[in-house]
Amino acid sequence: ANGYYNFMWTKCLFSSHDLSDMVMIDNYIFNKDVVVQFNSTVGHYVGYTELGVKSAQAWNNNPSQLQAERADVERFCKHNAEIRQSAIADKT
Repeated sequence: ANGYYNFMWTKCLFSSHDLSDMVMIDNYIFNKDVVVQFNSTVGHYVGYTELGVKSAQAWNNNPSQLQAERADVERFCKHNAEIRQSAIADKT
């Protein structure tokens, strides 16, 4: 295929059972290069290309978008980690 490759990859990282150290990283990728990244520890978007820097500036100036992204740690990462941990605990 001679098209473009554009996707977002979300990673939820943690190393303890209480999930207090949970970190969410959203990578916005174009043609295998990370263009923009949101890291919940940093708390804002960081651009890695010319387009990414412009996008990060625009997204960081939108308080509702930043608030939604920060809330995804609880809504998406911790929620799913709790479900997986309880499923594993039920089988042991």
